[in-house]
Amino acid sequence: MFLERNPRFVSRLTRDTLAMILAGGRGGRLANLTDWRTKPAVPFGGKFRLIDFPLSNCINSGIRRIQVLTQYKAHSLIQHVQRGWGFLRGEFGEFVELVPAQQRLDRPLWYAGTADAVYQSLDIVKAHNPEYVLVLAGDHVYKMDYGPMIARHVESGADMTVGCVETPVDRARAFGVMSVDEHGRVLAFTEKPDHPEPVPGEPDTALVSMGIYVFNRDFLVRVLREDAENGASTRDFGKDVIPAAIHQARVVAHPFRDPQTERQPYWRDVGTVDAFYEANQELIGADPELDIYDENWPIWTYQAQLPPAKFITSHTGGEELPGMAVDAMVSGGDIIDGSIVRRSLLFSQVVVNPGSVVEQSVVLPAVTVGRNCRIRNAVIDEGCHIPDGTVIGHHPEHDRRYYHVSPNGIVLVTAEMLGQEVRHVR
Repeated sequence: MFLERNPRFVSRLTRDTLAMILAGGRGGRLANLTDWRTKPAVPFGGKFRLIDFPLSNCINSGIRRIQVLTQYKAHSLIQHVQRGWGFLRGEFGEFVELVPAQQRLDRPLWYAGTADAVYQSLDIVKAHNPEYVLVLAGDHVYKMDYGPMIARHVESGADMTVGCVETPVDRARAFGVMSVDEHGRVLAFTEKPDHPEPVPGEPDTALVSMGIYVFNRDFLVRVLREDAENGASTRDFGKDVIPAAIHQARVVAHPFRDPQTERQPYWRDVGTVDAFYEANQELIGADPELDIYDENWPIWTYQAQLPPAKFITSHTGGEELPGMAVDAMVSGGDIIDGSIVRRSLLFSQVVVNPGSVVEQSVVLPAVTVGRNCRIRNAVIDEGCHIPDGTVIGHHPEHDRRYYHVSPNGIVLVTAEMLGQEVRHVR
């Protein structure tokens, strides 16, 4: 390949690329986790936010011109990006720009869809004058070098390239499903079909879009203007722009593959409470598929300056209760006081008081668990104060009465459900 003969080929392409991260969606399938924050701002993995993954992928790929398009309840997202992603140097043409939804004079509306979000920002795109535009979802968890995808886009002579992964057919209903020819050209694209078309020869597998698109700039401008003039359009990339582009231009699929093993790397859409819980739980294992300890592809983020986690032996009623965490991940500022944490992931500044047991749970920042609580199979939202003696995840009927219970039985608890005031959500 030309890419292998000329290593600087990719670096020149990434330098001429503008990344646009769509970070304005609520993510309603995450239930109450997005009551006060946009989905890309949801905490993940003990110290990160979902937005950190596409941002880190861009930086690690050599893409240093990045726009983050915001809309729904974006305050915590804006704070996080300002605090953690302000290290790029503007004088070198590097930036992470926050682009809020703007009510323009000719269109006094919020973004009508993913395509409309980019369309309403075309003046900013043209001001930066990139050769290529990389459009990314802001709420998926994965590590990906975008350079080879952009190189494939150029080498194939495509107008648009769609990143894709193979997914079991029964899960593909939640994504855009495509069919391709032997050269990778996209022949059909259907958004969230009831009956996904399987990959030829693999009846249990479908090829789905990752929500990652590379465009030639001028082609992007043209198709978005055409879409804006189409009164029947829903202004969505998957439902409208891609199907239309297939019939008038060259649209190519880029399979997400490890170049060394040819295997499909880790990629998760954590769009439901169950998927969010499972993806966090996977990190606790001895050899998780997503390696967040990888020094060659670090996930960058903003992190407050906090003391180390602390484990305390409590002396209660003449009895010694050691504080311990088993098969668990804990974070800065955590205090495990005479309590037990098993197979759980704790974010920062979590306090678990004496006599309590937290099992198979995901506990977001600044949660206090009172004395003698029993919690399992739960997601505890930021800032909750769990009263002494509370039992969560042991009695399904009780949990359904007071909390949100997912289809797989994961109990989501928020401050409002506990009758507590919602403090500032980070």
